[in-house]
Amino acid sequence: MRATAEAVEGSKVRLSVEVDESEVDRALEQTVRKLSREVRVPGFRPGKVPRQVLEARMGGSGSLRTEALREALPEFYARAVAETEVDPIAPPDIDITAGEESGAVAFDALVQVRPVVAIPGYAGLQVTVPSLKVDDADVDAQVDRMRESDGELVEVTRKAKDKDNLTINLHAKTAKGDEVGPGDDYLYEIGSGTIVPELDDQLRGAKAGDVLAFNAPVPGQTDEVLAFSVLVKEVKEKHLPEPTDEWVAENSEFSTLEELRADVTERFRQVKLMQAQFAWRENSIGALVELVDDDDVPEVLIEEELRHRVHDLGHRLEQQGVTIEQFLGATGRDAESLIAELRIDALRGVKADLGLRALADAEDLQVNDTELEEQVAASADRLKVDPSELRSQLDRNGRMGEVRSEQRKAKALTWLLDHVQLVDEEGNPASRDELRVNSSDENRGDELEVSVDSQEREAETTSGEPS
Repeated sequence: MRATAEAVEGSKVRLSVEVDESEVDRALEQTVRKLSREVRVPGFRPGKVPRQVLEARMGGSGSLRTEALREALPEFYARAVAETEVDPIAPPDIDITAGEESGAVAFDALVQVRPVVAIPGYAGLQVTVPSLKVDDADVDAQVDRMRESDGELVEVTRKAKDKDNLTINLHAKTAKGDEVGPGDDYLYEIGSGTIVPELDDQLRGAKAGDVLAFNAPVPGQTDEVLAFSVLVKEVKEKHLPEPTDEWVAENSEFSTLEELRADVTERFRQVKLMQAQFAWRENSIGALVELVDDDDVPEVLIEEELRHRVHDLGHRLEQQGVTIEQFLGATGRDAESLIAELRIDALRGVKADLGLRALADAEDLQVNDTELEEQVAASADRLKVDPSELRSQLDRNGRMGEVRSEQRKAKALTWLLDHVQLVDEEGNPASRDELRVNSSDENRGDELEVSVDSQEREAETTSGEPS
């Protein structure tokens, strides 16, 4: 079999395929054997029906050949796709140009492929990432939270204010006279808002011995009111221990306050680093997405990506034992609004896919055969199948071209992250090297996975594993 590919107008490719007569004859024999097992003819056992009898029952040898070509053309087409490394995004229109009645067969397959989109200015993109600087105020606040756990309540005679802890007798009655509330000797922190907001308002400025009475609606309801009565028995403020080396040694794994602050600072920095790395990746993709015109995105790609996202959501909910109806009810959405949200995400994913492919073309980023085999082996390891078996399945299904394309996209994303201009929220240059701290090449490769994961989906489909 021989196949050639020719680009035609409208992001389409015409595959011209020639199939030798010997291959056609093998396909015809396979069809005869298949029909011989399936067709029930009086006087013949299944699998023993002669070819002449089958031809007679089907209306002649031409009908048998037509059936054989109908079954064989998808395989011939898949082989042609693999040979030319065309990346179809929709079913082909196939036109047999020779050999319908006898001899070698030739056919054309007109197939839609991904468009090559324009990404003007991709080499000068600027991306904002959070600063890695840790403010002293954040460290102070964290140390104070640790001191809070060791704080001591001390009674005071002044008026109560926020953060004070009051011992109160708290009672409330419904309109029917039913009593509710915590009762006597209840310890309450002003400003916590754990009862009703009006309680905090009343307690601010109160002193021991004060009796308060007020009405407030039941939380979450506007048509039912509670009548509150409060006796303030004690006002206490929390005294925090001094942040000394002695306190640190007694209450932490560190010996000095300096060591504790250094540890808190590093923890904050690690959080900021992860946030910045995530923003680096997501904002870089987002900037590239903005360069792709919506009008250049084929509807078939959006619908396919939307279908996958709906499937993935249903699969995740099923694993959690939640129905789609329960999910919609819990999130306050209907099916239409959910689909609309997923469609927006699908459009962004497809634009990212097309933008990265265009970048790979613009920078001539290629994947050699060694890299391709390494990717197949990695996918096989994840799917727990034999690499040679997976490679054969991908070849039979015409998907090796897509595997190569996915690898080129990964290289394109690496290039993008290496070349965007990074700035912090104030517009100051951000260090790319600092963002790569604690990130090995292997982990960085995982971070650079493209959001449109069609390669994994196809690998799972061809391996027979559930998606």
